Amino acid sequence: MTQISGAMLNLDPQIRYAAVPADLSAEASWFAIQTRPRHEKKVALSLQEKEIEAFLPLFSSIHCWSDRRRVIHAPLFPSYLFVKILDSQDMRVPILRTTGVLGIVGNRGVGAAIPEEQIRAVQAILQEGIPFTSFPFLDAGQRVRIRGGSLDGLQGIFLSRNGDESLVVSVEIIRRSLSIQVAGYRVEPI
Repeated sequence: MTQISGAMLNLDPQIRYAAVPADLSAEASWFAIQTRPRHEKKVALSLQEKEIEAFLPLFSSIHCWSDRRRVIHAPLFPSYLFVKILDSQDMRVPILRTTGVLGIVGNRGVGAAIPEEQIRAVQAILQEGIPFTSFPFLDAGQRVRIRGGSLDGLQGIFLSRNGDESLVVSVEIIRRSLSIQVAGYRVEPI
């Protein structure tokens, strides 16, 4: 397994919930947006220019060419990014009209809200710089919660293979997951 570090695309830290009035921000939900391949960063910039909160998780890796080495920041979930909006037609139209957007992930293009804790889990892993590996999505397994430390309360699916204990954090709507090592963390069943 290759461990990669994470980063988040933070294009403009001043734009937070700008498209959502402050008194309604609690009603806003996260939605996954599917983009054309290799258009994730352009779409995230365009959405933030429209004052729509976009979250594009990135990972860093070193690419080597014959004459140089460079750190590349690539999307953690290729062809996907996330937006936090009110669940209304008025909010979906500007997103769907953004160049590079293929659609909102969910039922009949309307989209399905992603639970806040799934997005927070991905953000926590990236912000804390926890080494992770990309992991295939799982439908089955015991859900657990980490107790204590910087990831206190983080929930996911516990796996143990060949003595290697991992916690898999999933974003169900796009069927993508991350796996982190839980050695040194106390986990409890949910």
